[in-house]
Formats: sequence, C-alpha cells, structure tokens
Amino acid sequence: MTKLNILPNNPEEKRSGRFPSWLHRKLPRGGQIFTTNQIIEDFRLNTVCEEAKCPNRLECYTKKTATFLALGKECTRNCGFCDIDFSKKPKLPEEDEPERIAQSVKKLGLRHAVITMVARDDLPDQGAHHMGKIILAIRRGNPGVTIEVLTSDFSGDVKLLDIVLEQRPEIFNHNIETVRELTPRVRHKAKYDRSLNLLKAAKQSGKTTFVKSGMMLGLGETEAQVKETIKDLSLSCDIITIGQYLQASHTKLRVKEFVHPDQFKAYEEYGQQWGVRHMYCGPLVRSSYNANLFAPDPSYLV
Repeated sequence: MTKLNILPNNPEEKRSGRFPSWLHRKLPRGGQIFTTNQIIEDFRLNTVCEEAKCPNRLECYTKKTATFLALGKECTRNCGFCDIDFSKKPKLPEEDEPERIAQSVKKLGLRHAVITMVARDDLPDQGAHHMGKIILAIRRGNPGVTIEVLTSDFSGDVKLLDIVLEQRPEIFNHNIETVRELTPRVRHKAKYDRSLNLLKAAKQSGKTTFVKSGMMLGLGETEAQVKETIKDLSLSCDIITIGQYLQASHTKLRVKEFVHPDQFKAYEEYGQQWGVRHMYCGPLVRSSYNANLFAPDPSYLV
C-alpha cells in the first residue's frame, strides 16, 4: 500500500497507525514513472505533484502526466493547508520557463496540459504575464493540446486576470479551497468573496471554455457549509472538484475528519442538482487529478 502523508487526529487512529480503508491504495506497477521524472528533471521544472506532496503523484507519473508549478517553488503566502515553501521574496521568474514547459508537454505527449502557480504577491503583475507566456509557448509548440491554468487570486485584480485569459486557456481554475467560515484560518491573505468574484469575472469574460474551482474537506466544515459553498460556486463554475484534506507536515493544520466516500458522492449529486456540469468528488480527488477527463474537446475524454 502507498504510505500517505496523513497525520490522524483521532486517538484510536494515532494508537493503531491505521487510516480509513478508502485512503489506502496499491502502488502502481510499471508504467512511466522513471521516464516522467526524468523529463521533469531534464527540463528543470517544478511540479505541484512533488512540492505539495500529492498522494496521486505516482499514479500520474505512471501515466506520463504531471501538473507543472510555474514561477518557482516558493510561495509568498503561507497557507495553513499547503506544504509549498514560503518566502517573502522568492527568486525572479526564469525567462525560459515557458519554453521549457512547452517542450516538456511535447516530450510527455500530453493532450491536456495543466499549469498551476505559486502566489507571487512580490511581483508588480503577480505573475500574470508569465502565465500568459506559458500558455502562448504551449500553443506554439503543441497544436491541438488543451490548456488548463490554476492561478492565484491576483489579489482580486481583474486586469491581471484578463492578462491570463487573453491567451484563452480552455479551462481557467482558481480554488476556493474551503468554506467561508474557515477561510481566514486556512488561506493566508485570500478572501472567500474575492475568489468568488474572480471566478465570476472569468466566466463573464467569455475567454475560457470552462471555469473550475475546488475545495478540501476534513478541516472542520459542516455539511451545510459545504453545500452553501457548492451553491456559491455553481453560479460561475462548470467544474467543481472536492477531495479529502491530508496533513502534509506537522506544521500544517490537522485533519479534523476523514470524510466517507458516500458523503463525497452525496456532494457530487448535490452539485449536479444545482446545474454544475462536472462534479468530481472523492477522498483522493485533487484539483488537477485526471483533469484531462473534463477537457472541453470530447476527443480528449478517456
């Protein structure tokens, strides 16, 4: 079984060292793990798979897919849930990173490329132009590949958002992460309504096919709060992902609850009732996990 980075909060789980059965999974066999890792190393790229300690990274690497982490691997926000390194003044973006990402997309044979970013509040444009250049580079070198970007909130600056959307990614993603009541504790600097407004602006722009957002469960939220968040997101989002929060290190927020798969299924059905086109919910679901399944071109569906 894969050893997940979960630090249980339940006393029984602490004593036994056991976790819910639905969070255990077999190690993937064969595949392209080494090849994927080598390509990422050769092009000197960062992935959110590694930096955020995603529990699905070996499975994804086996399929020769990874989610790129742009603008360095140090974030200017120190959120309570995220294990990406924090720095008030990260290194300047590397000018050749867009081209290196584009080349790796070709080398991996991706049909759907997903690029996320660290928050860069230290930069005048918060990294918007750099993200736009990445989209442009992928388009030039990989005709027919669909592109998904997962950005920061750009501090609510819609003009910065529009710099990214001008390159017309097929999917624009910004994660709301948690319910309104827990946002101040979970997300450093981010604001719940600011995220909703950013998603609304992306939808109204008409410059992206799908708008997407995601959240984590197990931080102490109630069922009513989760449903309220789904309703809020349904006004702008075509895709909503919901997964189980897993504590990546001892310095991060502790898991309050391991949510049963049946509850995830109930949330999935609830979102569908509110007209969300794609609800993808489950304990090991992550925002970029199996993202190709929801690419707008049907030929990319698996």
